Amino acid sequence: MPKIRKRDTTAWIKKVAATHGRTVGEVGYLFCDDEKILEVNREFLNHDYYTDIITFDYDEGTQINGDIVISLDTVRSNAQLFHKTYEEELYRVIIHGILHLCGINDKGPGEREIMEAAENDALAIR
Repeated sequence: MPKIRKRDTTAWIKKVAATHGRTVGEVGYLFCDDEKILEVNREFLNHDYYTDIITFDYDEGTQINGDIVISLDTVRSNAQLFHKTYEEELYRVIIHGILHLCGINDKGPGEREIMEAAENDALAIR
């Protein structure tokens, strides 16, 4: 398990959600390895590739609810690739999932840039 200060992280997530007009309901996290996230990707999304995060959105109105699956292996390798600390990359991935639950996407034209800006804004208030 990564060392996360739960109280501080929860307060930060609530602040970020509020900036997007959302409140936080129940958000579950599964921290796993690459093989487990590949299994989840195949089983639930029919995707046959590794990823750093998968977000399952169960939002109810303006309240975010969901499950977030994070591969710590990929977080670690991405931290090295992007010249970040493990902790910096882990928090970026966590907030990426929260931003998905807030309604921000990153697959369509121009959406990646919007997501990156939202991540940077969120990380600046951490």
